[in-house]
Amino acid sequence: MPRMSAAEKKKSHERILEAAARLFRERGVEATSVADVMKAAGLTHGGFYKHFPSKQALVVAAFRRAAEELLAEAEAAPEGPARAAARANYIARYLSPEHVDDAGHGCPLAALGTDISRLNGPERAEASGTLERMAALLDTGGYERGEKGLAVMALLLGTITLARLAASPELRAQLLKAGEKGTVALENCWRD
Repeated sequence: MPRMSAAEKKKSHERILEAAARLFRERGVEATSVADVMKAAGLTHGGFYKHFPSKQALVVAAFRRAAEELLAEAEAAPEGPARAAARANYIARYLSPEHVDDAGHGCPLAALGTDISRLNGPERAEASGTLERMAALLDTGGYERGEKGLAVMALLLGTITLARLAASPELRAQLLKAGEKGTVALENCWRD
């Protein structure tokens, strides 16, 4: 069998990361096997260890990929009006029905926070780093530096979690509206 070129290996690696990032957010870490990920990536299970030393390493890399997809655009915006607009856009997308319905492409903290909180290894460290990045993005100053970002983040995560639990579209819509109003209230509460 011919050896895989570096370009082919990189492409396969990216497919594995994409599949893992989506499946872990959709199903959870424990409910998703390496075989599930490889099948979703269109690859054989036997090739997994050419890309990752363990499922734990895959979880860390997939979580990092998911966080990067979520935060990169807003973090790249320069300080000032562009950052404020990126932050507002981030919050609007976060509190959207599409985010509620598509956990596989949404916030890894909202989708995997409970799973990862039970772990004490590199997965938890990666999630904690994402938590800090998200809080920094959402912080616009206030009484204690960082406190406002943490409050907004808690409101966003709680809103999405509850909206995903809601049995009716009406309750889901109410929760998303309450989350929007809550972020505005936090903005007004913490003005410098």
